[in-house]
Amino acid sequence: MYKRVLLKISGEALAAGRGFGVDAVFIHEIANEIAQVARTGCQIAIVVGGGNFFRGVSEQAIHMDRVAADHMGMLSTVINAIALQDAIEKTGLYARVMSAIEMHEVA
Repeated sequence: MYKRVLLKISGEALAAGRGFGVDAVFIHEIANEIAQVARTGCQIAIVVGGGNFFRGVSEQAIHMDRVAADHMGMLSTVINAIALQDAIEKTGLYARVMSAIEMHEVA
């Protein structure tokens, strides 16, 4: 069917209704579904949000410099990406985190 797909996962989805943090059981369920699709030969790029930790346009960021708030949001995204990478790799697939912010050890 498709050779490549782009999947967007919100940070809120990774919190699985808790509102904050990452639900470990749910993230492994998502990773297993991703693995099933990948094993059909489809390449998957994943964009993940960070709203379960920090949202730069929310009350959390009131009176905060916009650049600082955006950087905090990007770090939240990397936290989620690392959690998802770990869960995907536990299914036996290869995954890598990529980020516009340089973090050579993790992304």
